[in-house]
Amino acid sequence: MSTSASTFDSPAITAFGAWPSTIGAAQVAAGATPLSQLMLGGADGGDIFWLAGRASEAGRNTLLRRRGGGVTEQTPAPLNVRSRVHEYGGAAYVVDGDTIYFSHFADNRVYRKDCQDGEAAAVALTLPGSQRHVDFRLDRQRQRLIGVRELHDADPASHAQPANTVCAINADGSETVLAEGSDFYAAPRLSPDGRSLAWLSWDHPRMPWQGTELWLAEVQADGSLGTARRIAGGPEESVCQPEWSPDGLLYFVSDRSGWWNLYRLCADRQRVEGICPMEAEFATPHWAFGASMYGFRSAQEIVCTYIEQGVSRLARLLPASGKLEAIANPYEEIRELRVGPGFIALLGGGPTIALELARIEFNCEEVEVLAQSIAELPAADLLSVPDSIRYPSANGREAYAFFYPPRNPAVQAPAGSKPPVIVISHGGPTGMTVNTLKLATQFWTSRGFGVLDVNYGGSSGFGRAYRDALKGQWGIVDVEDCIAGARALVERGLADGERLIIRGGSAGGLTTLCALTFHDVFKLGASYYGVSDLKGLDLDSHKFESHYNAYLIAPQPQAEALYRARSPIHHTDKLARPMIFFQGLDDKVVPPPQSEAMVDALKARGVPVAYLPLEGEGHGFRKAENIVRTLEAELYFYQRMFGLHAADGVATSAAPVQIHNLAP
Repeated sequence: MSTSASTFDSPAITAFGAWPSTIGAAQVAAGATPLSQLMLGGADGGDIFWLAGRASEAGRNTLLRRRGGGVTEQTPAPLNVRSRVHEYGGAAYVVDGDTIYFSHFADNRVYRKDCQDGEAAAVALTLPGSQRHVDFRLDRQRQRLIGVRELHDADPASHAQPANTVCAINADGSETVLAEGSDFYAAPRLSPDGRSLAWLSWDHPRMPWQGTELWLAEVQADGSLGTARRIAGGPEESVCQPEWSPDGLLYFVSDRSGWWNLYRLCADRQRVEGICPMEAEFATPHWAFGASMYGFRSAQEIVCTYIEQGVSRLARLLPASGKLEAIANPYEEIRELRVGPGFIALLGGGPTIALELARIEFNCEEVEVLAQSIAELPAADLLSVPDSIRYPSANGREAYAFFYPPRNPAVQAPAGSKPPVIVISHGGPTGMTVNTLKLATQFWTSRGFGVLDVNYGGSSGFGRAYRDALKGQWGIVDVEDCIAGARALVERGLADGERLIIRGGSAGGLTTLCALTFHDVFKLGASYYGVSDLKGLDLDSHKFESHYNAYLIAPQPQAEALYRARSPIHHTDKLARPMIFFQGLDDKVVPPPQSEAMVDALKARGVPVAYLPLEGEGHGFRKAENIVRTLEAELYFYQRMFGLHAADGVATSAAPVQIHNLAP
């Protein structure tokens, strides 16, 4: 790993928030390559495949292959390996030896490509239409793919919800529905002998982390399914990650105990047994398809990662005894893993390690880094290493967060001063923040801002009870925990109570807006494609999240009054804090009117407000130039509002965003 050295000779006295930094917005945008969706393939299963996001190519996802000592690109431009099933996608390809099948984002068709022939073109397998596919598995006996299909109405004006099924894609491109009738499907998994198919399903109004069902059916001679039988799950049990062991036993993860733990269907297929009960999470919420937190080295040994108190562990698990044996590794976040012949491939990161793809040999536990999300890191002495903190919040609850103190050896703040602190409310809201190194965080800490990244009540990684703390309490518990975290820092002398900032994206945007509208702790805020109108979210949202508010707020019709009470758009008379908004104009999850209505209201009230709409961006920004624009605009906004001089010149050049209602 190459590093850039600090270039400063001696510390200068500069106010917190205006420190010069060598970590620029362009480095944040260009240096962060999203890595995702590990697969193994090749003749012996020893080749490693993964997706890399290309911010410089409008966020295109390309498939890379590590074979021997070399890495080759399998899907050159304009191919874009990405699915939009549930809008969040994931699991957009599958490998069969040297052949790949993948969903192409531009037309939603499934393509086949021979990776042995470097000149071979990708050939469309599915026919043109309004269908999308994801989460593939090979059915070699019947020469077909099995996956999840989402069929949209050909007329978008109809506003009809798409139909989701488990579907087979035949060699001639035709499609056969195997399972239907539920609102959602995921994880179709074919047994090693090809005789049984397991899958997950769930129905409105539940989200998959509330309640799912695991089904099993025999595959008939004609390829259709026999009568399906429910193996596990229900309205209050979340089942995920079904996988078959090499000897044909069905394993899965369930939170029936209050924690996502491993279970298996016994050989008689009549009983379910727990493998390793513990207060830890062997799964994460199903936002995207294809999660993989365990795999089989053999029928007698599982390699798994689990989350304990918000930090990932890696271990061998012996199903016969339930014994866990730690596997040495440098990571505190392990996002996914695959088990190959003699090795583990994983995506991991830590406080000083940006997300990277690693290969760990079983015989010596040697870690070989194959790909990095950030090729060139700042000097180690410039990096802020977070403290994991726990603090009291409202109603006797405890909350969790990572605190990143300002860090820059080239600068010293004036004696007695305290830093402005940015409190981050993560998206989801059913999700979690991790302490993997992110240049976007270091961008702030190297300029003299503290950052508090909060795992508020409702976050995953701490068991179902903590996750359900947000049930009916969205806009309350999350806000309380962010406020309590900010106050805890002020009490400990780590933050300036008059310069507290809150920022968040998507669901975290609602937390941000509620904190600024209904409380007076924070002085500024930034909303990235944030929710401001809960009813509007229901009206405009896509199928996957169209009933999410029934869990987060309340079912209709009793939610009507709560929607109004908790929607900041209806209470702009209480908002007197300057804000900046960022919004993708192609966002289907939180459509632009959510941000635009709030911006217009603040303009009319005379509150300083800035708005940066971005063409060609959806829910989350992928283009490098837009990542640069948003970061520089946000920094400029904070510094102008706090009267800070931009020591590195970022905010003293042409204003990167217009601030309305700004006094001269």
